[in-house]
Amino acid sequence: MHIKKCFTAIFISSAFLSAGLVNSHAAEAPVQQQKVAKPNVVILATGGTIAGSAASNTQMTGYKAGALGIDVLLQAVPEIHKVANVKGEQISNIGSESMNNKIWLKLAKRINELLAKPDVDGIVITHGTDTLEETAYFLNLVIKSDKPVVIIGAMRPATAISADGPVNILNAVNLAASKDAKGRGVLIAMNDNINGARDVQKTNTLRVDTFQSPELGYLGYFENGRPVFYKATTRKHTIDTEFDVSNLNDLPRVDIIYSHVNDDGRMAEAAVANGAKGIVHAGTGNGSIHEAAEPALYDAAKKGIVVVRSARVPNGPTIESTAAWDKAGFVHAGTLNPQKARILLQLGLTKTNDPQKISEMFKQY
Repeated sequence: MHIKKCFTAIFISSAFLSAGLVNSHAAEAPVQQQKVAKPNVVILATGGTIAGSAASNTQMTGYKAGALGIDVLLQAVPEIHKVANVKGEQISNIGSESMNNKIWLKLAKRINELLAKPDVDGIVITHGTDTLEETAYFLNLVIKSDKPVVIIGAMRPATAISADGPVNILNAVNLAASKDAKGRGVLIAMNDNINGARDVQKTNTLRVDTFQSPELGYLGYFENGRPVFYKATTRKHTIDTEFDVSNLNDLPRVDIIYSHVNDDGRMAEAAVANGAKGIVHAGTGNGSIHEAAEPALYDAAKKGIVVVRSARVPNGPTIESTAAWDKAGFVHAGTLNPQKARILLQLGLTKTNDPQKISEMFKQY
């Protein structure tokens, strides 16, 4: 108990001693938000570094993720209540490296339930950064509302002297409360940048500016705490998708196979043997496949397993080729990285296992 009290004190005081900065953001919030009824925002917590605990305020690694509950997070950033009427719920309390289908579906169903209510204007999700981009893209495909949904994390634990969680929380509430965020799909609000769920990537293991959309760019920025948009995605999302998770209890198994020198197809054989309904092949270059691995993937496709060609290269599209891969019915991932291609394939497989129809999904989403 003593440790928890000390920790809470550190989180609310030391890590937020820079409250002068936070207060300056809050003070410059649009005046009209103070004159009219404040929006209602719900924060759903899943754990992660943003709720992490370390032994000292200078420890940036080796901490316990998800040590703090949502109540402590809300107490630590009182400025959010100047922006919106905020309440919180705990969905899970894990490091996001342990995220799973069960939590995804629980989270998505709860968000859809909340956003169907007229008195809920937006959602913020606190999340670990390891799989944040995956959860964001999953929600981007299954949320059935055009109300703002914002997902955030932190690269430094809550106890750190330079914790990045507080301003991310404040910015996220500002964004979820903003009418300008409506209809833009699931958004990521970190390091004063606004990214879209489809294109965002975690690009660095340690830096606070890790979340970027390297080729296609940010959607906007926070300017003195106010969200300002400069771009919008052209791909379908949220209310325009065909995916419905309301009656799902699990998702089809899809495995990612990372190609390399001396690849021999055994991982593809293992995926098939273990019940995979789909395979994402993270190939070299433009999704190239080692000649020794081709037979196993051809065999998988003949068995009705959908194979998606993606690339281990961090940027650029995986496009059609003149090789036998196209004749085998392999789907091309476009600009989706392997982990996001896996999500779209999982959801696609809840509708069909026809490679041509799934290929059309990859062109739309």
